[in-house]
Amino acid sequence: MTRCAWFHCFSGIAGDMALGSLIDAGADGDAVLAMLNQLDLADWELTFEPVLRGGLAGIKARVVAHETHVHRTATDIAAMIEKAQLPSRVTKRALATFWALAEVEGRMHNQPPEQVHFHEVGAIDSIIDIVGTCAALESLDIDEIWASAITTGTGTTQAAHGEIPVPAPATVGLLVGVPTRGTEVPFELTTPTGAALLVANATGWGPMPAMQIEASGFGAGDRDLEGRPNMTQVIVGTTTEVTTPGHPVTLLEVNVDDATGETLAHTVTCCLEAGAHDAWITPIVGKKGRPAHVVSALCDPTQTTALAEVLTAETGSLGVRGQTLERWTAARQMDTVEVEGHTIGVKVTAGRAKIEHDDAARVAKQLGLPLREVVTRAEAAWRS
Repeated sequence: MTRCAWFHCFSGIAGDMALGSLIDAGADGDAVLAMLNQLDLADWELTFEPVLRGGLAGIKARVVAHETHVHRTATDIAAMIEKAQLPSRVTKRALATFWALAEVEGRMHNQPPEQVHFHEVGAIDSIIDIVGTCAALESLDIDEIWASAITTGTGTTQAAHGEIPVPAPATVGLLVGVPTRGTEVPFELTTPTGAALLVANATGWGPMPAMQIEASGFGAGDRDLEGRPNMTQVIVGTTTEVTTPGHPVTLLEVNVDDATGETLAHTVTCCLEAGAHDAWITPIVGKKGRPAHVVSALCDPTQTTALAEVLTAETGSLGVRGQTLERWTAARQMDTVEVEGHTIGVKVTAGRAKIEHDDAARVAKQLGLPLREVVTRAEAAWRS
C-alpha cells in the first residue's frame, strides 16, 4: 500500500494554498516549522489561520517576512536547502520544485537555469511556501502525489517586471503537457510556485486514484472569488488494489493440428498487431489422440470480425468460435524513466511498477547491456 495525496485544483493552486490544505488535512504544523527553521533565513513568521472562502472552511498559510529586494539565484536556494538538515524526501522535492522553476525561467530569459535570478520566487515567502509544503507532505508520510487538471484564470497581473498575462508565462511553461483548463475568472488562480510543486513531484494527473481516504483539507488563497471558493483541496489516503468497472470483451479461438511452431507464433503476432488485447497458444490433445493447439485472441467486441479474419487467414482454419466475457482490469497509470538518456515506459498499479519489456529490450540492445541490468536500472530510477 502507498500513502497518497491527491490535489484537487478546481480553483487553481499556489504554494500557500498547497501548504494550507495539507495542514488542514492533518500535517503537523510544529513539525513543519521545525523543518523550516533549519533554513538559513531570518525575520520571517508563518501562521496557519482558519478562514472561510465561498462558505468553505480551510486554512490560510500566511508568511510575514521583513526582507526587501533580495534576488536569489537557483544555485543560492539549492545550496540553502542542501545545507539544511532536512529529511531526504523534503530536500528532494524542494530541489526538484526550484529547478523546475529555474528551467522554465531560464528558457524565458535565455539563461542557464543555475544563473536565473528569482524575484518573487526568490523571496522568503515563496521559499517558505515550497519547503513548507514539502515538509507537510513529509509530516503526512506521503509517498505519491497526484493532481487533477489544473485550473487557470485570465487577464493580467503585476510582477517584478510589470504587467504580465494570466496565466503567467512561467506558469504556462511549467504546464506544458499537463491537463489544464481555463476559466473566465479575472485573477491568477494558479501561480508558478503552485504549478512547479505539482509538475516537479506529481506521479500522475487525472481523477482521484483509488484509495482508502483518511483525511482531506482545504488551503485558502488570499482573496474571495465570485462564484467559487478560492481553495485548493487535498485528499490523503492509502492506495488500494481495486479494479476498474468490468467491460465486455470477445474471446476468439481456433483449434489447429497441422501448423508449424513458426506459423503459430506468427499468428499470435498478427493478432496483437491487429489490436487484440492479448493472444496466446495452448497445447491440447485433439481427436484420435493427435497433438494440437488452441490459438486464442481477446479483443473488444468491435474488433471481432477483423480478428476472426486474421485467425482464419493465418491458420487456415475453416471456422472460429467466440464468446463474450466480462473483463476487469486493475487501475493503472503510465510513467516513464530515463536510463542513460533512453526513455523506458513504466506501468504503475497501486504503487508498484512494472517496466515495459519491449522498451527495456530496445534500450538494452542500443546500450549493449544485458536486459536484466537495464530493468534493474529502470526500477531504481522509478523508485528515486
